[in-house]
Amino acid sequence: MKISYNWLKRYINIDIKPAELATILTSIGLEVGGIEDYESVKGCMKGLIIGEIKTKTRHPNADKLSLTTVDIGQPDLLHIVCGAPNVEAGQRVIVATVGTTLYKGEESMVLKETRIRGEISQGMICAEDEIGFGTSHAGIIVLPSDVPVGISAKDYFKVENDVVFEIEITPNRIDAASHIGVARDLAAFLKTQYTKPGIDNFKVDDQSNMIPVIVENNEACPRYSGITISGVEIKESPEWLKNRLKAIRLNPINNVVDSTNFILHETGQPLHAFDADKIKGKTVVVKTLSEDTAFVTLDGIERKLSAQDLMICHTEGGMCMAGVYGGLHSGVSESTKNIFLESACFNPKFIRRTSKKHGLSTDASFRFERGTDPEITVYALKRAAMLIRETAGGKISSEIADAYPQPVGWFNVELNYANTDKLIGKKIERETIKNILRSLEIHIEKETENGLSVSVPPYRVDVRREADVIEEILRIYGYNNIEIPTKVTSSLSFSSKPDHDKMVNMISDYLSANGFSEIICNSLTKSEYYELLTSYKKDNLVYIMNPLSSDLNCMRQTLLAGGLESVLFNINRKNRNLKLYEFGNCYRLNSSQGKNPLDKYSEAQHLALFITGSKSELNWTEKETPATFYQIKAFVENIFKRLGFNLDKFEKQITGNDVYNDILTEGFSYRINNHELAFVGSVDKKLLKSFDIEQEVFYADIFWTEVFALLKPDRVKFSEIPKYPDVRRDLALFLDKHISFDEIKNLAFRTEKKLLKKVNLFDVYEGHNLGDDKKSYAVSFILQDENKTLTDKQIDAIMASLMSAFEKELGAKIR
Repeated sequence: MKISYNWLKRYINIDIKPAELATILTSIGLEVGGIEDYESVKGCMKGLIIGEIKTKTRHPNADKLSLTTVDIGQPDLLHIVCGAPNVEAGQRVIVATVGTTLYKGEESMVLKETRIRGEISQGMICAEDEIGFGTSHAGIIVLPSDVPVGISAKDYFKVENDVVFEIEITPNRIDAASHIGVARDLAAFLKTQYTKPGIDNFKVDDQSNMIPVIVENNEACPRYSGITISGVEIKESPEWLKNRLKAIRLNPINNVVDSTNFILHETGQPLHAFDADKIKGKTVVVKTLSEDTAFVTLDGIERKLSAQDLMICHTEGGMCMAGVYGGLHSGVSESTKNIFLESACFNPKFIRRTSKKHGLSTDASFRFERGTDPEITVYALKRAAMLIRETAGGKISSEIADAYPQPVGWFNVELNYANTDKLIGKKIERETIKNILRSLEIHIEKETENGLSVSVPPYRVDVRREADVIEEILRIYGYNNIEIPTKVTSSLSFSSKPDHDKMVNMISDYLSANGFSEIICNSLTKSEYYELLTSYKKDNLVYIMNPLSSDLNCMRQTLLAGGLESVLFNINRKNRNLKLYEFGNCYRLNSSQGKNPLDKYSEAQHLALFITGSKSELNWTEKETPATFYQIKAFVENIFKRLGFNLDKFEKQITGNDVYNDILTEGFSYRINNHELAFVGSVDKKLLKSFDIEQEVFYADIFWTEVFALLKPDRVKFSEIPKYPDVRRDLALFLDKHISFDEIKNLAFRTEKKLLKKVNLFDVYEGHNLGDDKKSYAVSFILQDENKTLTDKQIDAIMASLMSAFEKELGAKIR
């Protein structure tokens, strides 16, 4: 956003060097990214002086040249050779003195004293194109005879010389996206006053062109104000207005459009002018139109509207995409005589949705998307109407139509002095705090010994909590005014074990060492991802009060969406073989809420793994093999092992029965004591298709907060190497197809709790010869007594017990 220094001085009386002012702006949260000079005429006419031609004689050596003597207010006359056909003695002219730089387009020339056909020339009598004031070269510029000799051309032509600040405004500070907004902040910091232009001279001339306003969607348009101005003349704007707009890099268009742009950058309130004679039915209607309604915008492109696009309409159709872009057939043109001027407050969500859908971004949508002041619409409308009447003539031909059914109230905040001191790190005088709040137009409703009750104006969309008010106090008080402590008191403390950060770093190192790349995705996401999911319901989303865009309007419930975006990003750049991981927090609005307000929300850390493509790049030593479910499963189980968990204690539950079945096509979850710690599987193909991913992706979600809570300080224990050998026995089990290996393993450990150490599945066979509903498992059992060598009799007894259990409880046949 560009702020003109000359323009800014209209509202606040300051005389500060630009570099110093840039430092002040940055210190109060309006970071200056650059400073540049602006000149309404290139070179600012430096070295150009008004002179009078005293004598003119013919050049002795050239028929088309003249010898002149020129008075520029100095003791000696200048001798100048001039070739213009209209040069005469007695004329007031513009003289470029020796050493002046003249600009013609992109070219420049430094004027030197020289001889032309043997005669000395000590300057130049200038034409329009030679000083950048026009394009004509037919002759020299002749000024009125009463123009004083010796004054600078810059002063005579009122050439604008300005300094422009490029302010990198943050999304939450839309209140400062105007010259008045910046002046307000500066006045608070400098402990002075700023002045808003008055509107006392506003008056309605007559009511000959009343155009009523109907707002059908008050959610999308909380306030809509309008007025008509009749009998205007569309023409070029005056120089002062053009210079103001040019300084901030806006191209002047005509006096009406320029006036609305001027008020936008003065107040921060977008305006739009319609040709009143093109408003059919003489009524303005604010509403949405049917899906796929065709609408031609100002750029001549026909666009298909969404049923959620807010439109400004007449009785027969759309005129303008509200707050975003005008229509081709309703705007101001050279033939316009009567205008309807709009000043409104729109819901940021509707404007943002329309802007993003149609790929349109304007100065108006930039402000409406972030939230404008509903209380300024009428003020800005009156300012604009007065300016248009000044620059385009005409008369104000209606009362202000103001649809404002539910006025937006000020936001009440309780400010505690103790919290203020704690967050700032310094006790600020209470009177100073109150003065800062008043200077920021935050009203003090009540004061107690412990704090203040304040009300915040609606235009401060970012100040809603106590911490926000404290930040405002500190911003104006000055971060640099908070002293660095001269003495720091510290003490040794014992940190609890296990250390969370060390555990995260340990697992990150393990994954990175095994070829994974860490990703960090935005914790803000779009709610559309959750519309079709049942595992993560849209009702549990935590929405942002003032989102930057519809793509960042809520907090994520899962790391899956961000990970799939990263997968797609890499695939589109021909990086198809991926192993990614992310540690990140997920957020949820709880359906059941306790008495504590904080119970309304929950926040938990997760670890997500993604594997897709091939296990390794194609090379001459091995064939390219695709990644598999068992690859990511192995990494998950190794993470649990690295954290000290005994995998034999885990229960595995196959996904399905509405458990992650909208996310995974196959997979299972890990549980301990019916407490879920992770799930792993292959991402559902429909979900992948919605992200335009065509290759298979394997995904694991480890509930890190839950896992960390189960870790113990002594998670790694020393165990002596057994003195006595273990014994392995194998069984082939003929089973029903629905029986899982976990059921076999759990039953085995329940049957033999003391000597059975491990159960492993090493072969699975399915075939028509067994039957469609049968399968064969080859399972190994490791037996060991840590105190003595097992005898054959003991081993046979254990195996007999296991076989009996499998036959009775699982219906297995031993083969």
